[in-house]
Amino acid sequence: MVDTQLSAPAEGAERQAGEREAEGDSWDAAGRPVLMIVHSYYEEDPRVRREAETLVRAGYPVTVVSLRRPGDPPTGIVEGVEVRRLDVQRHQGAGLGTYLREYLSFFARSSWAAARLHRRRRFRLAQVHSLPDFLVFAAFPLRIAGVPIVLDLHEAMPEFFKTRFPGASNPLINRLLLLQERLSIAASTRTLNVNEAMRDRLLGLGVAPSKLTVVINSPALGRFDAAGHARRPFRDDGRLRLVYAGALTPTYELDLVLKAVAAMADRRPELDVVFELYGRGDSEESLRLLADHLGIAERVVFHGRIPIEDVPAAIARADIGLAPTRLDPFTHMTLSTKVYEYAAMGKPVVASRLPLVQETFPTSTVLAYEPGDLEALIAAILQVVDDPVDRARRIEQTLALVRETAWERASVPYVELVRELTAGT
Repeated sequence: MVDTQLSAPAEGAERQAGEREAEGDSWDAAGRPVLMIVHSYYEEDPRVRREAETLVRAGYPVTVVSLRRPGDPPTGIVEGVEVRRLDVQRHQGAGLGTYLREYLSFFARSSWAAARLHRRRRFRLAQVHSLPDFLVFAAFPLRIAGVPIVLDLHEAMPEFFKTRFPGASNPLINRLLLLQERLSIAASTRTLNVNEAMRDRLLGLGVAPSKLTVVINSPALGRFDAAGHARRPFRDDGRLRLVYAGALTPTYELDLVLKAVAAMADRRPELDVVFELYGRGDSEESLRLLADHLGIAERVVFHGRIPIEDVPAAIARADIGLAPTRLDPFTHMTLSTKVYEYAAMGKPVVASRLPLVQETFPTSTVLAYEPGDLEALIAAILQVVDDPVDRARRIEQTLALVRETAWERASVPYVELVRELTAGT
């Protein structure tokens, strides 16, 4: 799933944009580019950025069509990736009607942009990122022209809808969502999944195994490198610093964390616990109100969204990384990238005991608690605090596992797939 969406424009993001325009939108014919379409702010989407930057390093020019934040220029270059921003914004936490209008507006604009750009660029490959799944049809004219299309399913849209809009969910709507999912996959040349659980779900729906490729959502160690930041000894300043880096939405039980902070401040005042949140979302106001109600407003710091490039440093300044996710049909098939990122930075991790957390991380690594269980969450945090030997062992073993699955390795099948699909085009 898509979390740690924590970026503002990268420094120097707009360099060379004017030069591109002055060149008349032309590219070297020997380097026909790859097109990506994503209904998100490109700078804030870690998975899309990892994939696009990886292709650039592999020698593929990449053009991304994305949403446009207020104040952002329509075009720019971000780490070698050309970004074309359409004048559509996200409305996080809005109602179903607003989401639908936003999706349809971006679909229409990105369809036109893809066709217009292809006339000049002659793309070798188009990759469309969900949600929504049906966005793949924005690139369908290119498919008709013989361009392979990759659909990157970040999430399972039917399950996402049930969780995000429970009042509107019913059997008919679910069947329609499943239908659009199947049609979207059928329209693609190949479909990417972020984990084996999502792949198994699609296999169960009758999708051919040859259509699916798993590219896991792991961080790049080139960015999440503990050696590149000053090391903070545990509770170095006498405070217990908890960190959460991700979206502030109802998917994450951050309210439970606030209650845990209040309880620990009462039971273990010597810990001087502080909870630092990096991100934004529609839960922020209710979380602020809850912190005030619990009397811990001074212990909870809302830093807002920060650039992806700054996330490792924020984690490095903390003691324990938290990945508190509610368990529902949607998160049953997800694994938070926060777990990987905290571990890569050499921090002990406390996470909800979701199926993929259990499957991916042995009990000797991440400390897991039952979702929704306040006392279990408190006990897990205090175990990290009170047992330094166990803490050091967990950090070492979790980091070793993350190194085995880091993006530097996980990206190999992705690049191989792109090379396969672009061979001869």
